[in-house]
Amino acid sequence: MLPLSKFMRFLMIFFIMAFGVFAAPQLAVAGFEDDVAALAGKSFKSKIAAINKIAASSDERTVPVLEALLKGKLYKRKSDKKVVITEKKGGVYVLFDPLTAKEIGQETKRKLKKVRVNNKLRRIIKGALGGLTLFSNDAAKRAKAADAVFKSRPAAMIPLLEKALKRETDSGVKGKIKLALAATRLLAGKDDAKRLDAIKVLSSSATPETRALLGSVAASETDAGIKKAAQLALTEIEERLALWNAVGNVFQGISLGSVLLLAAVGLAITFGVMGVINMAHGELVMLGAYTTFIVQELFRTYLPGAFDYSLFVAVPAAFLVAGSFGIAIERGIIRFLYGRPLETLLATWGISLVLQQLVRTIFGPTNREVGSPSWMSGFIEVTGGLALTYNRIYIIVFSLLVIGLLALVMRKTSFGLKMRAVTQNRKMAGSMGIRTGWIDALTFGLGSGIAGVAGVALSQIDNVSPNLGQAYIIDSFMVVVFGGVGSLWGVGVGAFSLGLVNKFLEPMAGAVLAKIFVLIAIILFIQKRPRGLFALKGRAVEN
Repeated sequence: MLPLSKFMRFLMIFFIMAFGVFAAPQLAVAGFEDDVAALAGKSFKSKIAAINKIAASSDERTVPVLEALLKGKLYKRKSDKKVVITEKKGGVYVLFDPLTAKEIGQETKRKLKKVRVNNKLRRIIKGALGGLTLFSNDAAKRAKAADAVFKSRPAAMIPLLEKALKRETDSGVKGKIKLALAATRLLAGKDDAKRLDAIKVLSSSATPETRALLGSVAASETDAGIKKAAQLALTEIEERLALWNAVGNVFQGISLGSVLLLAAVGLAITFGVMGVINMAHGELVMLGAYTTFIVQELFRTYLPGAFDYSLFVAVPAAFLVAGSFGIAIERGIIRFLYGRPLETLLATWGISLVLQQLVRTIFGPTNREVGSPSWMSGFIEVTGGLALTYNRIYIIVFSLLVIGLLALVMRKTSFGLKMRAVTQNRKMAGSMGIRTGWIDALTFGLGSGIAGVAGVALSQIDNVSPNLGQAYIIDSFMVVVFGGVGSLWGVGVGAFSLGLVNKFLEPMAGAVLAKIFVLIAIILFIQKRPRGLFALKGRAVEN
């Protein structure tokens, strides 16, 4: 037999172990339940502490609770102060226990009190949820989680970020986790050496978010060494951001120039080559945009799986529709008004009003939705917050392709030769057997058709409405006059020049003043060079 003292010691150890085995889960449940209950407290400070504890608990119930809190579905039942997850069904709220996820009844809204959150809490919750998905199998989810932690920067996420960084294999995601860890260490860390290393990591990321973070540290930090390092990193980032901002302005300027080029290249034919002031040119652009809408509706109805190819059908369809309208306008009205520019201007202005009202009658006055194919959606993120959108890139390429094809038609085809012959000497061309009347009609139709093609491109970046063309008609005339009457290359140079100047002036003077300055500059330029940058001889010049 064991001595009494040893026996008592054995019993004591046995009961302690038994208590640990059976009581530990109960204590864990009680701890999680207390943290959930603390979310309903009045103090936002205590709520933040509870969120951090819940996020660090690694409990499988954490995500539903935090998601419910973020979405405004976490309530406190007034009768017993129990925190519940709700789901509204009809006129009542179905209640779920956050500990068991089981339904525990239903209540009206008067018997419940919503757990309130503010913007700071929302950032912390998003960061906590982000930390919980840092180990997802999906790289996109891990990247999104790292971005969320970077914005919220809760101190409790530092161990998870360190662990996730060691396990990460994707270079892009790894970079985001490094930034999130550096930002969190800088604000919540206690080790000065690690905080200085964090500043070095952050200085390599020239983004507005990093600049704001380092700016706040440089303004509020008490440690002289860290304050100086933050200021130096902030200066470096601001210099790089200024460079990337200039690159972004160049891209935006080229993008705007490509839009102006598409809108003006058709006008360069009708106005520059034929000498016709066509105030309905913007409405021909609008017809192209509405043709795109009709084509896409047909694809949505009959070929939904081939929607990505709808623009390849819309481009020739818009060219034919707008070109047909252009030929009808020339044959019905314009041909009687050659040599009378004021009457032509008034007549085409009236036509523009008729076309606008026609579209309002058929489609209504509101904007119409034109979708973008999947291959035109998204963007290329370069750095420093600079993103190059695919739709703008495709429009730039498309505009250059259009002007290149038009130049080939003008220079290498029989129709282009006849058009240039009629432009240079109508009587001589007629005596050579060229049907000058039909050349006029086809030339006007070509310019109008290109306007319709421009409408297809503009439908991808602007609202499709009866007023679409009005936004581009004045700019189109400025491009043609500045580039040189009758010169396609002048139109290209003029469009991109005006686009770049506009985009660099807008940050300094604003959009309206920038346009005014550009208009004044063009007026002064025309005083010195009345025929523009690259003028060609045409009918209007000869007369």
